[in-house]
Amino acid sequence: MTETGLNLTPLHALHLELGARMVPFAGYEMPVQYPMGVMKEHLHTRTRAGLFDVSHMGQVILRGPDAALALERLVPVALAELLEGRQRYALFTNQDGGILDDLMVANRGDHLLLVVNAACKQADLAHMQAGLPELQVQPVTDRALLALQGPGAEVALAALIPGVAAMRFMDVATPEWRGQELWVSRSGYTGEDGFEISVPEAQVMDFARALLAQEGVAPIGLGARDSLRLEAGLCLYGHDIDTATTPVEAGLTWAIQKARRTGGAREGGFPGEAVILRQMAEGPARRRVGLRPEGRAPMRGGTVLWDAPEGGTHVGTVTSGGYGPSVESPVAMGYLPAEKASPGTPVWGELRGRRLPVTVCELPFRPSTYKR
Repeated sequence: MTETGLNLTPLHALHLELGARMVPFAGYEMPVQYPMGVMKEHLHTRTRAGLFDVSHMGQVILRGPDAALALERLVPVALAELLEGRQRYALFTNQDGGILDDLMVANRGDHLLLVVNAACKQADLAHMQAGLPELQVQPVTDRALLALQGPGAEVALAALIPGVAAMRFMDVATPEWRGQELWVSRSGYTGEDGFEISVPEAQVMDFARALLAQEGVAPIGLGARDSLRLEAGLCLYGHDIDTATTPVEAGLTWAIQKARRTGGAREGGFPGEAVILRQMAEGPARRRVGLRPEGRAPMRGGTVLWDAPEGGTHVGTVTSGGYGPSVESPVAMGYLPAEKASPGTPVWGELRGRRLPVTVCELPFRPSTYKR
C-alpha cells in the first residue's frame, strides 16, 4: 500500500521499471499508459498482443453442495448447466432489477471461480456471504491476474504453455508453468481473442517477464483497455451499468438463458425477477445504444443528449465515450428512450455550450474476434 492509502498489485515494480504513468483506480495505483502511449497501445493490441495487469480484480472461490444452482439465487443466469471447464458471464442484481456488479463464473469441477470488479469486490463478498450461507465464500488473496489480448496472444502464451492453443472462447483450464498451477480462461475485455491468467503472486513477475519477452507482446495500460472495450461495445461497471440500470435496458439479455426466462425450467428466482422479466416481455423504457458523434471531438461520459439542435428536450446521457483508434472516429455509448434507440436516429450532444450532431448506431463499433 502506498502512503496515500492506495493498494499495489504484485507487478507494481515492473510497471515503474517499464516507465508506466501510474494513476489511482478502484483503490489501487495502476498503470494508465506506458511510453508507447494510449493510441499506439490500443493499435498494438488490435494487431499483435497486449499484456494487462488486472490484479486489482477480485477472485473468489465458491465451494459447497450444488454451488452453481445455489448461485442462481443471486444472478439471472443459468449456471446449473455450466459444464466443467467452461465459463459464463453473469450479473448480480438487486430487488429493483438493477445491476450490483457483472462478473465471470467458471466451473472448475469441485468449485466455482468468480472474477468480480475491483471496486465491487468487498460488497460482492458480503452479498454472497449473506445470500449463500450454505457455501464457503473464499476470496483469493495470494494470486495476481493478467490479461493477454490480441491476435498474437495464442502464439505468445502457447510458447510458455503449449496446451492453450486447443482452448476455445470461454474455456477454462489449469495448466502448469515451472511447477505452479495457473488458472487460465480464454476470455477478455477488449473484443480480441486472448486469455486471462491467474498466477501465484510469488511467480507472477517471472511469468509477466516471460510473456513480455515473446515477440509482439507489449505492456498495455488502463487507457487503452478502456478504448478497446468501448470499441467492442462492452460495459464498464459504474458507468454503463449500475444499480439503477437493468440487464434489459443495458442490452444484456443475451446473458439470461432460456431456463431462467418466463416459461423456462427455472423461471425467475433471482433478485429483481419481476422487473427484469416484465421488461423482457414488454420492452424497457430506455435502452443502451451506440453513438457516433460527427466530427473529431470525442463525447465523454456525462455529455448531455438532446432531441434537437436548439431548444428541445434532454433525452439522455453519454455513459462512456472517447476516440476509437481502430475505427478512426469518436465513439460513445449512452441511454436513450426506446423510441429514439433505433440506429440512424439523430440526437445532439452538448459540448462546451454547443450542441453537436450524433447518430445512434449498432454495437459493437468493431466486430469481436473471439476464437469460437
